[in-house]
Amino acid sequence: KGFGAEVKRRILMGTYTLSAGYYDAYYTRAQQVRTLVRAEISEALKDCVALLSPVAPTPAYPLNSKVSDPLAMYVGDLMTVNVNLAGLPAISLPCGFTDSGNSSYPSLPVGVQLIGGAFKEVELLSLAHTFEKTFPITNAPKLQL
Repeated sequence: KGFGAEVKRRILMGTYTLSAGYYDAYYTRAQQVRTLVRAEISEALKDCVALLSPVAPTPAYPLNSKVSDPLAMYVGDLMTVNVNLAGLPAISLPCGFTDSGNSSYPSLPVGVQLIGGAFKEVELLSLAHTFEKTFPITNAPKLQL
C-alpha cells in the first residue's frame, strides 16, 4: 500500500533475484560488476573533481506517458544506475528545456548529473552551486496549473 506499480515491480524483481535459487547467479555476479564499475569511474575521476553526464538518455517524457511501458522506464535510469552501483555521490541539475515548437505540447526539462569521488560530497555540492550560477536556466516555460 502506498507504492506505485513501478516501485512494486522493482521490489518484486529484487526479491526474486535474491531468493535462494538465484543468489549466486545474480547477486555474486552483480557484486563483481559493481567492483568493475567503481574502478572505471574512480579511474576517470583521477584527474578531475567530477564527471558531467546526462541524467537520462532522453529528455523527460510527459507525465504518465510511459506507465504502461516498464522497459522504457528502466531505460530512463540507464545513466544513473552506474553511479548507484559504484556507491559514489552524484547530484542532478536542471540544464534547460526542450524546444517543443508546438504550443499544445509542452517543453520538457533536460538534466545533467555531476558525479564525484568517494566522500567528496562537499566538493560536489560546491561545484553544483557554481554550475547553477554559471549556467542559469533562461528558457523555462511558463507553468500552467
